[in-house]
Amino acid sequence: MATRVHGPETLTDSIGLPLILRLRPALDVSDDQLFELCQLNRELRIERTGQGELLIMPPTGYETGEQNNEVNRQLGNWAKHDGTGTTFDSSTGFRLPNGAIRSPDGGWIQRERLAGIPAEQRKRFLPLCPDFVIEFRSPTDTLRDVQDKMEEYIANGAQLGWLFDPNPRHVYIYRPDNEAERLENPTTIPGDPLLPGFVLDLREVW
Repeated sequence: MATRVHGPETLTDSIGLPLILRLRPALDVSDDQLFELCQLNRELRIERTGQGELLIMPPTGYETGEQNNEVNRQLGNWAKHDGTGTTFDSSTGFRLPNGAIRSPDGGWIQRERLAGIPAEQRKRFLPLCPDFVIEFRSPTDTLRDVQDKMEEYIANGAQLGWLFDPNPRHVYIYRPDNEAERLENPTTIPGDPLLPGFVLDLREVW
């Protein structure tokens, strides 16, 4: 999907992000069709809500990408040592129980949950919700929209979620059957009990 420039601003600047494409009842895109659509538009991040709407987002800016990469690096190092699960990045799509297709900025899944998924299915959207999810609020996101997404993960089976709001350095912690907890400019965050021994060092992130 190309963005045409109109004077000093782009089309996406003028109409806002993410772009929301409402399809139902005129069209219902299957999981396979959406997967192929994503392959044809790799420069974009495309998600589907539980109501069948497509959300079309551009790549993140450098700063958000760098911060996200550092969180995933620390998580990946811990996961390799721990060995009970595997990590993923923001290019991975998941089909949640409510029908949404989501691509968290990162997270972790227990290996025993992956064992029952056929190898061929693993090449496409995984039909499950990750155990742990990470989301970064980018400058184009509203806080409420990203909070709604985190609540959706928890409602669909995630056991832990971390939402990072880089400015003003807030982190929201999500767990089932609990209100979201907001931490203001923390230096570390423990992952216990789901991620035993993992402590994220935010001094390397901010």
